[in-house]
Amino acid sequence: MTKLTSSGMTRRGLLGAFAASAIAAAPTYSNAAGFLRGRAGDIRRIAMHSGRTGERIDTIYWIEGEYIPEAVREINVFMRDWRTSEAIQIDLRTIDIMSAALNLMDTSEPYLLLSGYRSPQTNAMLRSRSSGVARNSLHMRGQAADLRLQSRTTVQMANAAIACRAGGVGRYAGSNFVHMDCGPIRSWRG
Repeated sequence: MTKLTSSGMTRRGLLGAFAASAIAAAPTYSNAAGFLRGRAGDIRRIAMHSGRTGERIDTIYWIEGEYIPEAVREINVFMRDWRTSEAIQIDLRTIDIMSAALNLMDTSEPYLLLSGYRSPQTNAMLRSRSSGVARNSLHMRGQAADLRLQSRTTVQMANAAIACRAGGVGRYAGSNFVHMDCGPIRSWRG
């Protein structure tokens, strides 16, 4: 159901009106951490697609210090475990890191989401196939995402996420993806 504002504009229309200013307000590496703290006039947007489900999302989920509940719910569903269709609350800090890093890379390309939330069953299955999957993966808490961009290298993606100084960043050049999480600040190569 689409709600109208008092001016007759839909909530989606209002969010769309802010989209152009989001691009102009993209942070630089030098103020990446400031983007995560929030400032007046800030708009946060995330764009992703899934090769597994064929779904796409491009949404403004935060405006001037306020998360937009319906947009966050859409992100939670999009980042679900596609194998089980189970969705949980994705940690907002992870979404913020992903958004800030995407802005820093100055690209309009959406992320390809390889893995967001993973159910314990999915994580155990992946762990049985690869030594690179952590037993207590932050993916199982909705605190991590594995992402790819065609227009950027894993080095560029990792550097943008590291510049946020807000969580873990793993660069997997051989598999062409970057892991971003809101856990302790650290970085590694896989």
